[in-house]
Amino acid sequence: MTREQLDLNIPKTDLPRVVIAGGGFGGINLARKLVKNRFQVVMLDRYNYHTFQPLLYQVATAGLEPDSVAGPLRKVLQNNDRFHFRMLKLLEVDPEKQLVKTVAGNLHFDYLVIATGAKINYFNIESIEQNAFPLKQITHALDLRSHLFQQFEEALITRDPQKQKEMMSVTVVGAGPTGVELCGALAELRNHVLQKDYPTLDLQQMDITLIEGVDRVLPGMSEKTSEKTRTYLENMGVTIRLKRMTKGYDGETVTLDTGEQIRAGTLIWAAGVQGNLVKGFSENSIHKGQYLVNRMNQVIKKKEEEIHYQHIFALGDVAWMEQEGYPAGLPGVAQVAIQQGKHLGKNLSFIAREKGPVPFTYKNKGVLATVGRNKAVADLPRMRLAGFAGWFVWMLVHLLFLVGFRSKAVVFANWIWNYFTFDRGIRLILRPSSKNKNLISEEITEAMQAG
Repeated sequence: MTREQLDLNIPKTDLPRVVIAGGGFGGINLARKLVKNRFQVVMLDRYNYHTFQPLLYQVATAGLEPDSVAGPLRKVLQNNDRFHFRMLKLLEVDPEKQLVKTVAGNLHFDYLVIATGAKINYFNIESIEQNAFPLKQITHALDLRSHLFQQFEEALITRDPQKQKEMMSVTVVGAGPTGVELCGALAELRNHVLQKDYPTLDLQQMDITLIEGVDRVLPGMSEKTSEKTRTYLENMGVTIRLKRMTKGYDGETVTLDTGEQIRAGTLIWAAGVQGNLVKGFSENSIHKGQYLVNRMNQVIKKKEEEIHYQHIFALGDVAWMEQEGYPAGLPGVAQVAIQQGKHLGKNLSFIAREKGPVPFTYKNKGVLATVGRNKAVADLPRMRLAGFAGWFVWMLVHLLFLVGFRSKAVVFANWIWNYFTFDRGIRLILRPSSKNKNLISEEITEAMQAG
């Protein structure tokens, strides 16, 4: 089979072909660099849009529309005849033949960049995988939003006060930025919005519980910042349980390793991720669910012998790179993927011109998390911020990194509206709950089937 037969309808070219698997932060920043140089860029992704994952929790809690945190991948690099997108999932790689395999056929590459991101890690706890809600994709956020409001609709027609309390209560596992921000958003929803929609429900019975396996929230940030965040959450009515591991969830009861049980109608899993790997590489290339890469982002073939693939790279959440100050690998934050994508774009240009690539060095520009209105924390390289100052910096940074002017404008408009009205205007139930089957869920299913 010739190279021309392995094309997925990609135009033939004399330029080096770079196949990028994944349209996340790393993938789109790499593609933007490469199309300015003499490369043909082919991007593969199972979705035709880029998702701004840091704001998914606001979609789930009715603060933002889903299309405001997502943008079409084709629009990112419009009007460039060297960029081609195919809505296909990368299934397997043949490193020796330099082929990627998809359901629609195979494609030859000169360089391959795996930027497939991360997927949820349930740590082999089957009951949690079946009954908990993850939050990594737009569909997850919409599922969670519909489920949360169905729980309140169901509680409204339930006569048993204890059952009402359980239906309204939410437990979040994982006190990283996602878990903390979710709890803050849920607390604001309870304290300012839901009481207007459901005046006959005693919303103070709605428990919001945050569970973390280590001894503090936001363990990736400074201790002072962690303590400040904990104070914010507790003042907003969030119950925090530290140094506890979650062992199971049957849809009604959360079981901890201490033997404690928490009754909750919703469990949100924000406790861990692992690299979204593809077939074709041996265990020698994988470490803790990620591809081992050197400082040039090349996938390592045999670590002991320092052998790597010359034409295959990985970046972002799917790549394990050790660096001074980060013996456990670089953090799983957007800035790592963005910086690696831009740097790899330069390095591929060097390699194509037979120049030596430059090692990557991650520059920590700070870590941010928000708990709610005027309540955010920021660990920046030279200072720490909290309160309104932290919240303003958090808002500004997130607006800057949203893809596309429309997304920036829509998100900013929603934030201004929410800030002055204490409202969440997108309290829509669009689909039946994917986890709990109750009376309201059955009503929605029947209505959808009836058209």
